[in-house]
Amino acid sequence: MSGTGYQTLLDCRRRSRYLRQHGFTTGQIAVILALDHPATPLRLHRYAAGLTAAQTIEAFHRLAGTTGAGLRESRLYAHETWPQTGRRPSTSTLRLLARIYDTQPVQLLTAEMLATYPARDQRTLTSC
Repeated sequence: MSGTGYQTLLDCRRRSRYLRQHGFTTGQIAVILALDHPATPLRLHRYAAGLTAAQTIEAFHRLAGTTGAGLRESRLYAHETWPQTGRRPSTSTLRLLARIYDTQPVQLLTAEMLATYPARDQRTLTSC
């Protein structure tokens, strides 16, 4: 992680810890972090949860019952920068990440991002 990215994560962790102590949810914290950090909802939720990419990958594999083949840090970063760059996450990936971040899958996307998914996937993401 770059120095600037790591400092952003540390700042977000500090703020997230404080906000959680005051009863804010991960989703609410992600909205607050968005005021100062231009990032996708997916990345902001990771920051709100106070997790590094490596910690997220470890939790992902534990939940999925997989090893390194399921999701790597580079792919997580690609998902977190989509749609500007990167790669769109699958619905199953979003569902697992939502469990890790203690939120709903639809909260990890903007309305514009959700609209790029087929109708069936949109229903899956909004019904969880």
